[in-house]
Amino acid sequence: MGLLTFKGGIHPPDRKELTKDKPIAEARPPRTVAIPLSQHIGAPCKPVVTIGQDVKKGEMIGEPGGFVSAAVHSSVSGKVIATGEFPNVMGRMVPSIVIENDGKEEWTILKDNPDYANLSSDELKEKIKAAGIVGLGGAAFPTIVKLSPPKEKPIDTVIINGAECEPYLTVDYRLMLEKPHEIIEGLKVLMKVFGINKGFVGIENNKPEAIKAMGKATRERQDVEIVIHALEVKYPQGAEKMLIKAITGREVPARGLPMDVGVVVQNVSTTFAIYEAVRYGKPLIDRVITVTGEGVRESKNLLIKIGTLISQLIEECGGLQDSTGKIIAGGPMMGFALSSLDMPVTKGTSGILVLPEDKVIHTEEFGPCIRCGRCIDVCPMGLMPSMLSIYSEKGFYEGSKEYNLWDCFECGSCAYICPSKRPIVQFIRLAKSLTKP
Repeated sequence: MGLLTFKGGIHPPDRKELTKDKPIAEARPPRTVAIPLSQHIGAPCKPVVTIGQDVKKGEMIGEPGGFVSAAVHSSVSGKVIATGEFPNVMGRMVPSIVIENDGKEEWTILKDNPDYANLSSDELKEKIKAAGIVGLGGAAFPTIVKLSPPKEKPIDTVIINGAECEPYLTVDYRLMLEKPHEIIEGLKVLMKVFGINKGFVGIENNKPEAIKAMGKATRERQDVEIVIHALEVKYPQGAEKMLIKAITGREVPARGLPMDVGVVVQNVSTTFAIYEAVRYGKPLIDRVITVTGEGVRESKNLLIKIGTLISQLIEECGGLQDSTGKIIAGGPMMGFALSSLDMPVTKGTSGILVLPEDKVIHTEEFGPCIRCGRCIDVCPMGLMPSMLSIYSEKGFYEGSKEYNLWDCFECGSCAYICPSKRPIVQFIRLAKSLTKP
């Protein structure tokens, strides 16, 4: 029997050898943190602190601004020294709170729950909501929304996404090696929320040690059925719709969500955060990220406090090489190039990638579409990226919707394979920004 996978996709060099064998290390405490009130899809948070106010670690500083929102908490103890709009990694100005770290690491009161396994589904969801947990794979979708589907869309399958197909990044891989029991416990929490007895974990086959560690943790828990699936090594194997197709054979309909086929997918890092929230009452104030690439002096997997400036993390990794050409928040396929290092790491930041100049292709050098069809062959959604980019390039943004513009999730496979080096994803984003779904 072959490995599970999907139709389409590409095989870029994974470059995970830079950090895959480096254990997670705790980053030095930041001198100050700049915590955006909008770190998630949905409504920004409303500030509940003022300048000059003392806050403790884990204290809520921003309350959710609606159902599709997520609370924000202080990642350090100290004093609020500024509020206002600051740039995030996507270049947008967002309301933020700046806190000066007093170095005391004084926690707010947390509610420990050794008997969390006996909590009801509603009680578990309330703890997850209070912790401000969002999807840590990059999308930053509020987890409580995923856990609250409408009654007409019952969930019968939970999948933990351990594929981590994005090149260079090794956050989930290290967590599966170092925290497998906690991840499995987080999966069990999700299964209890939906009242189901079977869960799945999907891991790409180039991570045999992770498959082994997660399998061992699963076998030690006999009260529920959890299946570890080895997946074909292919990008974007970790995309929700691709993962669902590979593991269950179900196809999420166009413009649909996983809940439309009875599935909820959670990232490994998110599942670990869920466990910490329900077991210890810990809000999402820190996360593991990978700082890597040939342009940084020492690549590392770091446990960082939300709001830490990227410049400090680069400094902790020895600084930049002289040949540095581009710095990206996230991975090379779906990340965003940075214009400054004085931007904070947010809940959705899975990595900082530093590329040397000789690995950077400048988009102004692209050529015309030669109608080769390679982008169509590799598109995991079965779209025609060539037509989407041509329509957008010519300014026919509304016309691009005829080619299912909004089904594209911007994985970048088309741009990677294009012999003319066309910025297909950028054209698609432009069309989306100038049209309505």
